[in-house]
Amino acid sequence: MNMMYNCLISNMLRIVVLMLPLLLGSGCRDRQKKSAPSVEATRCSVEVVNEYPHSTESYTQGLFFHDGRLYESTGQYGHSYFCEVDIPTGERSRRFDIDRKYFGEGSVIFGGKLYYLTWRNYAALVYDAETLKFERSIVNPREGWGLTTDGKSLIMSDGSSNIYFLDANLKVQRRIVVKNGRKSVGLLNELEWIDGKIWANVYTSDFIVVINPENGVVEKIIDCRGLLREDLRTPETDVLNGIAYNPSDGKIYVTGKLWPRLFEIKVKNR
Repeated sequence: MNMMYNCLISNMLRIVVLMLPLLLGSGCRDRQKKSAPSVEATRCSVEVVNEYPHSTESYTQGLFFHDGRLYESTGQYGHSYFCEVDIPTGERSRRFDIDRKYFGEGSVIFGGKLYYLTWRNYAALVYDAETLKFERSIVNPREGWGLTTDGKSLIMSDGSSNIYFLDANLKVQRRIVVKNGRKSVGLLNELEWIDGKIWANVYTSDFIVVINPENGVVEKIIDCRGLLREDLRTPETDVLNGIAYNPSDGKIYVTGKLWPRLFEIKVKNR
């Protein structure tokens, strides 16, 4: 009797095991779809349209257009300043230096104010955009790196893979984590808002990533290697940093820290 019972139980278990894939198949397929690898970014190159002089005193941290004028913020302790740049000549005007205790970073005009980030001073300096008169300092609980705006929020990087959307008092509205496929992309530096996307320099590299602002997905990787010729480099020449978009004519400009050139570029898919 026990032998027959054990045999019956064994056969029932075999049937259940055989039917299990059919019973659970649709659920397994759904899980496989959800865990499928993400599509990686499109690879792009650049074409130089024009090149212009750029001050080799400028350790570029921020670069942006406002009302058709190009502005730049620079870094390093004791050498950080903000200025307007004349593109054809590279001449700087409306320049002001910030206190030597600050290491300047990214900048942008938002809501009639100029915001100028500092690196590890954990402060953003705020000025009147017209007069450039200092108004206040806002505590920033993170390192300041890049800064741009979509017209509704300030958008900031802190050297990680995070990008923060902030209000006028630097309160976080939301955050995205930037990824290429499944891999996080860190060391995000200078930022620019171009046609509904965030462009970001990747620090220590010659690459720019184009980011979907809704989900952090890298849609394009722009290869800028070889942009600055070897004969223009010196021991002081530093990395690519600085992206500026002029919405009035659609032109895009890039430069680097202590670079002697500012480049107008076009992006081409490979």
